[in-house]
Amino acid sequence: MPGERILEVGVGTGYYALKAVEWVKPGGTIHAVDIQQQMVDHAARRAHELAINNIELRVADACAPPYPDNHFDCAYLVTVLDEIPDQDAALREVRRVLRPGGRLVVGELIGDPHMVGFGTLCKRAETVGLCYGLRLDGWLGYLARFVKITGVGATP
Repeated sequence: MPGERILEVGVGTGYYALKAVEWVKPGGTIHAVDIQQQMVDHAARRAHELAINNIELRVADACAPPYPDNHFDCAYLVTVLDEIPDQDAALREVRRVLRPGGRLVVGELIGDPHMVGFGTLCKRAETVGLCYGLRLDGWLGYLARFVKITGVGATP
């Protein structure tokens, strides 16, 4: 949505982030992290070539993102969660940096040998205080949306 601050965890070559920059115009930014310097460098080169100026790229671990609490309106991970050794820690950290009511979207591909199943994802998300809201299925996989909840039963 225009004006929002969105986090992508696992930017890779920038395939999604370089398109998502349009979603937040005017006034919004995409903040994208990856644990691999070469991926961040590649995405930065592409952003420069495309004259994109509303993206910030950083090398960072999904389990220790360098952002303050309640910083983002939305976050997304597409075919990334299965690559993170401590998925629970990553989800806790994403929840931490989301504002109350902030959204998380997770995308997984069918056929990926490390795919995080929908049931497993929902259990992990609920454990850290993310409430399931919507699932979209396609022939390649699924997208699931969660919302940061606060209050009874939720972690701070």
